[in-house]
Amino acid sequence: MLITRYKNNPILTKDDVPYPVATVHNAAVVKHNGKYIMIFRSHKLNGRSILGKAISNDGYNFKADAAPFMVPATEGVFKEYEAYGIEDPRIVFLDGEYLITYSAYSKHGVRIGLAKTKDFENIERFSLITEADYRNVVIFPEKINGLYVRLDRPHSEISPWSIWISYSPDLKYWGESKLIMKPVQYHWDEMKIGPGAPPIKTSRGWLNIYHGVFPTMDGSVYRLGTALHDLVDPSVIIAVSDEWILQPEEIYEITGYVHNVVFCCGAVPENDGSVKIYWGAADKVMCVGTAMIEELVDHCLENYRSAM
Repeated sequence: MLITRYKNNPILTKDDVPYPVATVHNAAVVKHNGKYIMIFRSHKLNGRSILGKAISNDGYNFKADAAPFMVPATEGVFKEYEAYGIEDPRIVFLDGEYLITYSAYSKHGVRIGLAKTKDFENIERFSLITEADYRNVVIFPEKINGLYVRLDRPHSEISPWSIWISYSPDLKYWGESKLIMKPVQYHWDEMKIGPGAPPIKTSRGWLNIYHGVFPTMDGSVYRLGTALHDLVDPSVIIAVSDEWILQPEEIYEITGYVHNVVFCCGAVPENDGSVKIYWGAADKVMCVGTAMIEELVDHCLENYRSAM
């Protein structure tokens, strides 16, 4: 078993949040000043999403703040494009600050917002970095060849639901976009794929924990897999795991707001070579498990499929 579930999962639920929410899921997690910071998505009781914050000393036991971390903007250009809610954050530390990408929903579809913070107390909305319809934007945690690099997933049937890569000199203007990975027919990720946690740098490549979706007669099943990108040219995918690394098995993953979902937006590498992987379960609660990074890379290289 590559990922060991924490014995006391789920680690955060709506009952742990001191303001009214229906769910706690799809959270980004980073280490800041020795503490684990979780930025989680919640449905309000009207069904629209906001972002909350929780803090932990050990990465397992989190305490939620008394008030939400981010709610849809009420002024400026962001107001129009966040009107239906903000969802599914990812976080990287780069250039001395934390970059938070998130999905912004409105009558115009879904776009990606980019916000910045240095302390998780003060936050600045920086830019809307995509047009509609895009989701699942993760930024690499360092510049490559002098450019910022991101993975994303167009939210449409045109590709369909495949992973692209783009580059930017300034985090605002993105281009040189390229399709690099597609779902595979009658495979565990045949319906859609999307990047999950920000890529983790290893000696053998960038480790990308991604989600894949398979349609069944009882609805879709969301699982996690891995892909390995070249360190110098991350548009080159060395391998994609043929087998998933995590699927819904526990009751809290099988039954919830959306059944049969494990969905990752954050992973924290540790000094001992392990990684804490965080996932939203059934779009209702937050969970965590641990794995060894090198074992995930081995799994990807030893059991691989084509990227396209």
